[in-house]
Amino acid sequence: MKNTFFTALICAFIITSCANDKAPNPFVIKKNHIGLLTDSTQVKDLKTIFSNDSVVQFNAVRSYMASGNIEIYEKGGKKLLDISPKKGQDSTSLISSVRIFDDRYKTEKNINTLSTFKDIKAAYKISKIDNLINVIVVSVDEINATFTIDKKELPASMRFDMDMQIDPIQIPEKAKIKLFIIHW
Repeated sequence: MKNTFFTALICAFIITSCANDKAPNPFVIKKNHIGLLTDSTQVKDLKTIFSNDSVVQFNAVRSYMASGNIEIYEKGGKKLLDISPKKGQDSTSLISSVRIFDDRYKTEKNINTLSTFKDIKAAYKISKIDNLINVIVVSVDEINATFTIDKKELPASMRFDMDMQIDPIQIPEKAKIKLFIIHW
């Protein structure tokens, strides 16, 4: 009886240890996190989170053209993310938004930078569409995301009227994403 209980206890320990060893997917996008980044990640934590990548932070004080954004590159030079802190020049600042560049970053419903408007519309409820000068911005509140689509992707009759209310039905399904940004 003691051997059976002891064996069962060891098996349970091994099973729970194996389940806990599963590392989080560094490329999954959810409402409150992108890979290992969360809505409570501070700027000072970025070098640890992206220890295998290059973290490039621009100093807005030294350069009038600097955006204050932090760019993340793979060691090979491929740009992964562009991170905007809520407060510039503050290492304890939280992240305001993250622009996705690498197509390996995907939502749980497989939306990435290579997706089309049809993919977005099929996966998520469109919360709002903003009609700007050269682009439209499609908001998806479910994941705190905005998808920018160039107006060149729209029919000619819709490209120049900024006052036009755009309905999702009017956007061509094959329209490509120009920018994919998560906001916190």
